[in-house]
Amino acid sequence: METPKIAAKVPAALTLDKGTYYWCACGKSKNQPFCDGSHAGSSFTPLAFTIDVEKTVYLCQCKQSKNKPFCDGSHRNL
Repeated sequence: METPKIAAKVPAALTLDKGTYYWCACGKSKNQPFCDGSHAGSSFTPLAFTIDVEKTVYLCQCKQSKNKPFCDGSHRNL
C-alpha cells in the first residue's frame, strides 16, 4: 500500500464558499490541500467534499487525519 506524502505539518485554514471541492489524498499536489491530478498512476484518488454554506475550515495537509479531509490534530504526532 502506498503512503501519502506529508504536504505540511499544519492544517490549511481556509474560508470556503458553498460548493464541492476535491481534497488531495496523495500529498503531491502543487495546489495543496486541493487535488491537481498529481495522483495519476498511483492508488490514490481525491476525496470530494461539499460545503453547504460559506465557512472557515481546517483541512488536513499531513494526510494522516482520521477525519479526512478535515484536520484532527494528527500532525502533532509526526
